[in-house]
Amino acid sequence: MARVTVEDCILQVPNRFDLVLYAAQRARNISRGETLTVERDNDKNPVVALREIAEQTVELPNLESDLVKSLSRAPEPEPVEDEVMDLIATDENIFGVMDVNEEMPGGEEPVDIEAAIGAELFGEE
Repeated sequence: MARVTVEDCILQVPNRFDLVLYAAQRARNISRGETLTVERDNDKNPVVALREIAEQTVELPNLESDLVKSLSRAPEPEPVEDEVMDLIATDENIFGVMDVNEEMPGGEEPVDIEAAIGAELFGEE
């Protein structure tokens, strides 16, 4: 077959959209190294795939299963139900900020931050 046309292939696959999907999948399979069922004749992979479909040298159900497998997404990984482990003890203050009700070391009174900032900004004491 010197030239392959859609009319040659449409007899095997009546739906043109399916034909495109099958030919594209077969061309991908050829580029991955699957053996050819027709001579290449200096044609590119999509043309070889169409010639194979037209000459009925490839199994369409196999192409369909390859296509479905290639388009299906990998299953979502199962969530791990392991116990969440605390890396820092909950009674430990991780931010270094003292509780307002907590006494300062050395017996000092806690500083009112808002008042200190206001005094700094507005020159009040």
